[in-house]
Amino acid sequence: MAFPNLSTDRIHRARWGKSWIAGRILDAHPDAPPVVVTDTLKNALRIVALDQRARARGVRLGQSLSDARALAPDLDCHPADDAADRALLLTIAAWCERYTPLVALDAASGRDHGLFMDLTGCAHLLGGEAALVADLEARLGAQGFHVRLCLADTPGAAWAMARYGQARIIPEGAHGEAVLPLSLSGLRLEPALVVSLGRVGLKTIGCIAALPRAPLAARFGARLMQRLDQALGREAEAISPLMPVAELSTERRFAEPIARQEDISQVIAALSAGIIEPLERRGLGLRRCRVRLFRVDGHVSALEVQTARPLRDARMIARLFAERIAGLHDDLDMGFGFDLIRLDVAHADPFEGAQAEMMAGNAGGHGHDALVDRLGARLGLERVQRFVLADTHIPERSFGREPVARLASHPGARRAASGAAALALLPDLPTPDAIITRPLILFDRPELMQTIAEVPDGPPLRFRWRGASYEVARSEGPERIACEWWRDGRGARTRDYFRVEDRQGYRFWLFRHGLYGRETSEPAWYMHGLFA
Repeated sequence: MAFPNLSTDRIHRARWGKSWIAGRILDAHPDAPPVVVTDTLKNALRIVALDQRARARGVRLGQSLSDARALAPDLDCHPADDAADRALLLTIAAWCERYTPLVALDAASGRDHGLFMDLTGCAHLLGGEAALVADLEARLGAQGFHVRLCLADTPGAAWAMARYGQARIIPEGAHGEAVLPLSLSGLRLEPALVVSLGRVGLKTIGCIAALPRAPLAARFGARLMQRLDQALGREAEAISPLMPVAELSTERRFAEPIARQEDISQVIAALSAGIIEPLERRGLGLRRCRVRLFRVDGHVSALEVQTARPLRDARMIARLFAERIAGLHDDLDMGFGFDLIRLDVAHADPFEGAQAEMMAGNAGGHGHDALVDRLGARLGLERVQRFVLADTHIPERSFGREPVARLASHPGARRAASGAAALALLPDLPTPDAIITRPLILFDRPELMQTIAEVPDGPPLRFRWRGASYEVARSEGPERIACEWWRDGRGARTRDYFRVEDRQGYRFWLFRHGLYGRETSEPAWYMHGLFA
């Protein structure tokens, strides 16, 4: 599929807005000047793209702008914008996924923009190959794009016929004969190589198809033979789709576009119910699913939700998408309405059901997971986090945060993780004297302070912190925490922690950094936390 006028089509669409919905831009605006796109090539400003009106006035690709203005003084010139062209092509590619999930960019074309679509097993869904090609061409034409299509057995043959041939559908097995009369440029060769072949009288694909391969490869390179074999089907050519293929997918098409939020929610609920039975057959539960809404003007909106556990509840899936829509900063842009809505299961994990208690309502774990899913749908699942313990005894390193969704999807593993966290937070305490108290507020980084203390190992008598002075009324400690030399190096120092209370009743957690006389002669003091 080739878009010979993509750059100028983009300019027309930006200029005339939505007026192209009613018909072709050139027909709707007969007085519009011809449009060309220019770029600096070979030290001159040259034409790199042009519309049909410019072509009708005699302007051609590669022509200098001064020569083109001599033919058409009213040319409307625009600078080349490859980034905008690529963004528009990606938008078209996303919209083309309504026909097949295997849509790839034609990377070899450069500014000769194009797409590859693998329609194997998809044509019958739209009434056959001819109906599919006609529908695709009509819809793209209604969006204001000039497109050349060809359906063939191989990507190489389709590429060549779309640009240099006339047939829109090549019968199965006839692609070899169909491409023989075409120019050698149809093999996706470099222009310099095509010129070199032309100098020796080789103008068409048929001229080299029957020639001995070894002399051709020796003189013109192996790339020539590879492209020939790909076009004729002698060598397989894979395309790299832009989006990974979903494990399961279901969709709903509409004869008339829908544009009401209630209708979209009902369709998503119906699609969610339809995906449950295939998941049950495979013993799976979805972890990530995506809804894509195809607008009639070519725009595609995507909504994605993730779950903290494998899910197989249609009502919950629909509710998550409702939360996702509610969490958007802006409402969905309905435009002229959506004529296709698709639900894709992007990732699924094995689903193991749990035996529910007869007398209980909803299990506590299910309620927790449902809450996480709803929060994740509205805020983003990576933002719903939990505290986790770390294998260290340095206080500021003893815990961290991670998304709740990273918990193991297996119910037993999830219970084991929760139990481990509970045991770590509530250790076995044989006597009240064994309780190690920690402050309610722990600073991310200890803050340096000035203090007067008993040496070598005594508690502080008074200290100054954040510009205020405090006099210690009572203290408890020290609690000695050794350094982690394997992480901080051999220069790391020991910490002696004290719990102190000033004369006004404020309680602090501070430490002396370094053993006096053994690690340092002037130990520093740091404030690390506050008690309630």
